[in-house]
Amino acid sequence: MFEKNVKAIIYHDGEQYCGKCLEIDVFTQGKTVDEVIKNLEEAVSLHLVGVDPATYGLAKEPSLLIMIEAELQHAYA
Repeated sequence: MFEKNVKAIIYHDGEQYCGKCLEIDVFTQGKTVDEVIKNLEEAVSLHLVGVDPATYGLAKEPSLLIMIEAELQHAYA
């Protein structure tokens, strides 16, 4: 069974937003969440050009599943 999604996480490193895929070796950055999502879409597409996605255990036309790490605002002191 092949995975339908390439999973990626977006987090803020203190300066920029970073996007990192979990199944394939793709990492990118951006000034905004929207920019890093666009960069992830492009980087994943380019990474898979000419490669059978099954090599990575992925379905023929995988989609991108993005998780965003967000800091919690603590309401207690």
